[in-house]
Amino acid sequence: MKKDNIADITINTLRFLAADAVQQANAGHPGLPLGAAPMAYVLWKKFLKHNPANTAWYDRDRFVLSAGHGSALLYALLHLAGYDLSLDQLRNFRQWGSKTPGHPEFGHTPGVETTTGPLGQGFANGVGMAMAECYLANKFNKSGFNIVDHNTYAIVSDGDLMEGISSEAASLAGHLGLGKLIYLYDDNSITIDGSTDLAFTEDVEKRFSAYNWQVIRVIDGNDVHEIEGAIVQAREVINKPSLIMIKTEIGYGSPKQGTSSAHGEPLGEESLLATKDTLNWPSKEKFHVPEEARANFDARKQGENSEKNWNNIFNEYSEEHPELASNFQQIINGEMPADWESSLPYFSVNDGPVATRVSSGNVLNALSEVVDNLVGGSADLEPSNKTFQKSKPIFKSAKNPGQNIHFGVREHAMGGIANGLALHGGIIPYVATFLIFSDYMKASIRLAALMQTRVIYIFTHDSLGVGEDGPTHQPIEQLMSLRLIPGLTVIRPADANETSEAWRIALSKDGPVAIILTRQNLPVMHNIDQIIEGVPRGAYIVSGDDNPQIILLATGSEVSLAEKARQSLFQENIKSRVVSMPSRELFSSQSEEYRNTVLTPGIPVVTVEAGVSLGWHSYLSSGGKVIGIDQFGASASGEFLMEKFGLEVKNVVRIVKEILK
Repeated sequence: MKKDNIADITINTLRFLAADAVQQANAGHPGLPLGAAPMAYVLWKKFLKHNPANTAWYDRDRFVLSAGHGSALLYALLHLAGYDLSLDQLRNFRQWGSKTPGHPEFGHTPGVETTTGPLGQGFANGVGMAMAECYLANKFNKSGFNIVDHNTYAIVSDGDLMEGISSEAASLAGHLGLGKLIYLYDDNSITIDGSTDLAFTEDVEKRFSAYNWQVIRVIDGNDVHEIEGAIVQAREVINKPSLIMIKTEIGYGSPKQGTSSAHGEPLGEESLLATKDTLNWPSKEKFHVPEEARANFDARKQGENSEKNWNNIFNEYSEEHPELASNFQQIINGEMPADWESSLPYFSVNDGPVATRVSSGNVLNALSEVVDNLVGGSADLEPSNKTFQKSKPIFKSAKNPGQNIHFGVREHAMGGIANGLALHGGIIPYVATFLIFSDYMKASIRLAALMQTRVIYIFTHDSLGVGEDGPTHQPIEQLMSLRLIPGLTVIRPADANETSEAWRIALSKDGPVAIILTRQNLPVMHNIDQIIEGVPRGAYIVSGDDNPQIILLATGSEVSLAEKARQSLFQENIKSRVVSMPSRELFSSQSEEYRNTVLTPGIPVVTVEAGVSLGWHSYLSSGGKVIGIDQFGASASGEFLMEKFGLEVKNVVRIVKEILK
């Protein structure tokens, strides 16, 4: 091995730790690590503020590998920097039980800030992290005490920039002037299909300049001095984010250099040996780590000192600003204010009828007076979603951040940004749109569930009750599709008080919660004590006989329909029970004993929900029928459509009678 200098040795160590891992697994993406190792080296060695011994240190810089297929490079970086990621873990890349999965997973591998792989997600996550940083810096920093002062970096790829979510997020980041957001673009002009010229010929520099980003070009992706200078330049501009376009060769040094075959498959043993020979690396030794490279890249001592210095500053800050310091510690620990639940409003029968979107807005504004780190907004539908915190300022820019975010018509980026806000820590994000448009952000919701980020989704206009806007805006399958996502709690409240309880649950859980709300007005139920006890259990008895002939099981707006049907059945001497099931997920987690008290075995069940029938038949073990909608809606009044599609008292009563014949 020719020992030119320590930087080259360390860069090649990173390259071949990654390439060896991919080859050993016989699966993965060696091309990006071989080409992008120099930029990763410069960033981590020269600029990244972090402490491998404490991955939760709050004022660390955030690093996102948005091009998650290059995970082997990230694992090499983490190992060499001194994180708790052994060489054996790299040897077990992509294997069962290892800490080195195929794509980076938050909470699984020490030092991984977010789960990436679906391209563009990390790009949007980073925007959210940068927004969190500037909001908290504005809130807590005082003269002489910059306790929140860090950057967000990412390595992004050609594929990242093709994704629509990245365009949405980049546009908002530029609008807000997020100067502490710096992305290194691995500009290698190759995708799995071949050259990017097949589908991607835009002028990226002009595009991002138009987004109000600083764009810096690096001609040689192997020139560490040029890369260092570019990052210095990026850090000096504080009023706009920076994109550093670094021209690289995918699969650098290999026989497959510059080709699509270097992208998504192992090099092969012969090609790997040839690559090592080309770059003067010991060809027969796998997972070789020269001691000088380990010593050069080990960040533990520097990280320890950085955190120690920060701790000293924070201790002084605590003496000068004790209340702020206490508040800061509370929110970064994910704790809620004392007695916050007492701020939850409750509603009387006389307060109705009222749409649950309206009552949700009332609850949000009551909470915002005591929970000061609720940050969020709507995808240009705030007047409809009722998600504006009336006493709080708007997030206008990085220099003037507030709790109310105008995301614009950018649902997918909104979802990805929300994950970034949550992952950063210190923020409880909420985002809102119509339920029908949850489809636009489904990938981000899925990742929130996978990572168990604390994100609150407010989805309004939840059924045919939308009315005249027609089938394009009337959700049919969306509600059930959200329920299919593991780890996502979906709550569809039946009235204002169930809505208040939905917010209580959302703020009490660690993972994501989707609250599904109506456009149309609903009566307020009188049984507040039952609601407080029952909603956290997912389902509870609203009314009816202790020994019913039939159970009417409903959610959301259909609970009041079921109650009217129960009253009509009572007039005909038919005993029935109404069960509200705001959350199937919460109900399924209850004991069998409790579930059987709500849905008594042996009693037939009729389910009523303004959505697809799929998934409800499991509750018909004792017989019964599903009343749902398995076709698209139409343009007409909401009330007319509900009747037309069988969501009306007469139809429910008719079906019950047929069952009890």
